[in-house]
Amino acid sequence: MLFVCVHNAGRSQMAAGYLRALGGDAVEVLSAGSAPKDTINPVAIEAMAEEGIDIADNTPKILTVDAVRESDVVITMGCGDACPIFPGKRYEDWELDDPAGQGIEAVRPIRNEIRSRVEILLSELLPTRDAA
Repeated sequence: MLFVCVHNAGRSQMAAGYLRALGGDAVEVLSAGSAPKDTINPVAIEAMAEEGIDIADNTPKILTVDAVRESDVVITMGCGDACPIFPGKRYEDWELDDPAGQGIEAVRPIRNEIRSRVEILLSELLPTRDAA
């Protein structure tokens, strides 16, 4: 599974963190950005730490064709047309506010929406597994 946003510093990192925590070894998780930042958004790190998920050591990565090719599911979050399309893959676009430049009070609802969507995605991909 590949999560893609522009900077790979907030939304996609939070989604990847949740999927790793909730999906365990059942799912391989990648994240990338079309124009990655140098570091993860500190407020995204704080918001995820409140959930007991540590994304502080993650590093934003550039979106590559290989990352898309290796993934069965590609979730985009505002990266527009930068994501290459390959036949036979599942694509979803999650419209989520960008946490960049926002405080923790604004980022918590974004984080919570991401968790909800990841839980739904897991229930669809692994229906015999309890995602909660």
